[in-house]
Amino acid sequence: MVTPAVIVTGAAAGIGRATVELFSERGYGVVAVDTDPDTLATLDGVKNVVTLVGDVSTEATNTEAVRIAVEQFERLDAAVLNAGIGGAPPIEAPGAMEQLDRIHAVNVRGAALGIRAAAPALRAAGGGAIVVTASGAGLRGDPYTWAYNATKAAAINLVRASALDYGYQGIRINAIAPGITSTPRTAPVRLDPRLAGNITRRIPLGRWADPREQAQVIWFLATPESSYLTGVVIPSDGGLSASNGFLLPPTYDGEPMQ
Repeated sequence: MVTPAVIVTGAAAGIGRATVELFSERGYGVVAVDTDPDTLATLDGVKNVVTLVGDVSTEATNTEAVRIAVEQFERLDAAVLNAGIGGAPPIEAPGAMEQLDRIHAVNVRGAALGIRAAAPALRAAGGGAIVVTASGAGLRGDPYTWAYNATKAAAINLVRASALDYGYQGIRINAIAPGITSTPRTAPVRLDPRLAGNITRRIPLGRWADPREQAQVIWFLATPESSYLTGVVIPSDGGLSASNGFLLPPTYDGEPMQ
């Protein structure tokens, strides 16, 4: 029996790790890709997971991930292009453009290279799915994160345009736009009560996402459960993007915010 296979980038922690674990539990072979060898190594004991240390901004890493999937599992059914980075100084600061180039290389070029590498193997398997982890930051602007917002917006339109190019080949390409999620990357925010509370208050569901919840949406988009969806962006954000931002949502006791 041939094992269905998926590539997951940015797999060592957070949403990527939750995705690796979910696909493994549900019978998939997984090629887990990340730049962090130590954290990635903790996945070595997970069933049907093969790890690859590499940088998704390079063509070699993306090509190797596909090669491993086909060699180890005899096919490729899906690719979850989850790797992403943020952080940049103010746009006028020294080094800002160099930082932008690096963020773009991972968040946009990495996704484009992932699509480019995965498409031939997906065609050979009779079709499949690609899921790009974008962000709610790609749908609207945020202060102090101009480079991240710009690149995630670019990733979203990359998904839309690529979906048009590959639909007739049986390859569906979609994106998830997570809201604030409890991951190692967001730990500094969670540890700041004032900042964390301010963010939480703006989420209609009243809490941050668990990485497993985001992985469930990725599963939906990456499997035949979403067989008639392509070119879509699902904002998995607890309702945050439903608001125009003028007023805060009501509290659980129905008390309106002034």
